[in-house]
Amino acid sequence: MSDGGLRTPVSERDHVLGPADAPATLLVYGDYECPYTREVQIAVERLRPRLGDAFRYAFRHFPLRSIHPHAQDAAEAAEAAHAQGRFWAMHEALFRHQDALDDGSLLAYAESLALDRTAFALAMQANEFAPRVQADLASGVESGVQGTPTLFINGARYRGERSVAALGAALRAAAGDAPVRDVI
Repeated sequence: MSDGGLRTPVSERDHVLGPADAPATLLVYGDYECPYTREVQIAVERLRPRLGDAFRYAFRHFPLRSIHPHAQDAAEAAEAAHAQGRFWAMHEALFRHQDALDDGSLLAYAESLALDRTAFALAMQANEFAPRVQADLASGVESGVQGTPTLFINGARYRGERSVAALGAALRAAAGDAPVRDVI
C-alpha cells in the first residue's frame, strides 16, 4: 500500500479527457453509485471548460461492492460502452441516473446511446470487462485508495475540499504558469 502517491501513473490505458501534456492531471477513483463521486463529476464538468488545455481528467473504477450493489455492473457497463467508442457518454449517463443502475436500466442507457444492444448485453452477461474493472480497483488499492472518491493531482493524493472553487484552485496551482480561465 502506498503512502499517498499514485503508484500506477495515468497512461494510454486510462479513460482520459484533455491533452496528454496538460500541466494539471486530475485522476479520480470513483464509483458510479457513490453520491460523493457524483459531486466530483459535477465539479469536473464545470471545471473542464474553464481550465481548458491546462487540465486533463482521468477516471478509474473503484466499485464499493459491499455497500453499492450496482457499482460493479455499472463500471462494466461503462467498459462495454468503451468497447463501442462511447465510454464518456455512458459515464455521464450513469452519473445522471445514479439511482437507476439495475440491469434493465443499463441496457436502456446503452440503447439510448445507440450502442449495439446484442454486443452490449452479451458482454454484460459474460462479465467480459470485469478484469478491466478489477485492474483499476487493484491499482487503487496499491495507491492506498480505500473509498470513493479518491483524487490525485499530478500523482499526489489530494485531500482538500472537493468543491468547484477548492478543486479549481488546486488544479490551477498544479498547472503553474499555464494559462487558465477564472474558475469561479
